[in-house]
Amino acid sequence: MIKEETRFQSSTVFEGMTSIRAVLDNLKEGIPNARKIERILIDKEKLQSKAKEIGYLRKMSTIFGYEIEITDEKTINSYTVGASHGGIIAFCSEKAYDKVSDDNIIENGFYVMIEGIEDPYNFGYALRSIYAAGADGIILSERNWLSASGVVCRSSAGASERLNVYIATDDFISLFKEKGYKIVCADIKNSISVYDADLKKPILLIVGGEKRGISSSILKNADQIVRIDYGRRFDAALSAASASTILAFEVFKSNK
Repeated sequence: MIKEETRFQSSTVFEGMTSIRAVLDNLKEGIPNARKIERILIDKEKLQSKAKEIGYLRKMSTIFGYEIEITDEKTINSYTVGASHGGIIAFCSEKAYDKVSDDNIIENGFYVMIEGIEDPYNFGYALRSIYAAGADGIILSERNWLSASGVVCRSSAGASERLNVYIATDDFISLFKEKGYKIVCADIKNSISVYDADLKKPILLIVGGEKRGISSSILKNADQIVRIDYGRRFDAALSAASASTILAFEVFKSNK
């Protein structure tokens, strides 16, 4: 646990092929502001079992100019948070994120803001579901877990790198409303069941963390407040990742 806590705040070490492929896919597509791979470490014991993946990484290194070093498991583990890296990790650059603006809000889209999530794993799990549900972008407050990008990428199965991510401005809700977006917040007070709600695009869905919820300054601008009905009496909130999954896929279903 101590190891994880010391690495959460700043981590651009990407663990495993799923995370590394997500970074490489952005580079291959020429995504603006894509993060760069600086070097890759490979466990010498994996040279045979991971031959196909290593061949791909070597090929990409000639295009994108990163170094590949062969080392041992102990060295790799000294840099990582988890143990599911499969003997391959990448040291990557930081990534710049644009602020929300009129130029990066598409017509008739589906965006999600997640606010106040307490740890990078839950954050990553939420991003995984939101990406799978087809969201066009993620809106985040200035305080978020993007500094722990390696951890987030691993828990999101690469989705954090593939999503369009924007940082909220003071007037971001006004920008969405000017584009004709409906602002839908997940909360309890004055809510209707999400299963009865109008979730047609264009929509900005806002989900808060299970402890702090959504800030009052955002809630007061909601066009609709929705709740997730339970199958039995249960007074605890769902995790933000679970709530994000249910809500995002309800939006997907409503727009099929």
